[in-house]
Amino acid sequence: MFCEECEKRPANVHITKIVNGHKVEKHLCEQCAKKQQDVVGFTLFPDFSFANFFSSMLDMDHISSRNNINQVKCDKCSMTYSQFAKLGRFGCDRCYDLFGNGLEQILKRIHGNVQHTGKIPKRAGKAIRFKNELERYKMELQKAVLNEEYEKAAELRDKIKELEKRKNNEWGGQNL
Repeated sequence: MFCEECEKRPANVHITKIVNGHKVEKHLCEQCAKKQQDVVGFTLFPDFSFANFFSSMLDMDHISSRNNINQVKCDKCSMTYSQFAKLGRFGCDRCYDLFGNGLEQILKRIHGNVQHTGKIPKRAGKAIRFKNELERYKMELQKAVLNEEYEKAAELRDKIKELEKRKNNEWGGQNL
């Protein structure tokens, strides 16, 4: 895609604005974007850094001060959590163990979970989704039994039996 202004250079600045409820997009090259930044109403940041971007989005300073994690220093590389917040990366492998609790909170805030589950293709992933559902029910069953929620455990047991019956019918009992 070429610049909408000069039509000579590739468009590598893409601006999307909502004006009076309508989406307006501009695709410009860097030179034309710099010329128009006052007209279009945006500012280019040549010193943009993803570390600063994520740090501001995650409000790492707030998280770290709430947990007094700023006082902790890595004994291997001497990095502090506030230094991590500024740089956006750790100094060594020991930092992951040391600052793990802070990372879990950040990951939960971004992803909603601390374990990566990935995407499953719709067509080819039927067996995987089925297996995941079965495992989830089995884990819930264990929790229900531990918490002495026997009615819930009975319902989950029945769901598991039904899923296993479906598995035998659809996949001939083969391991998924």
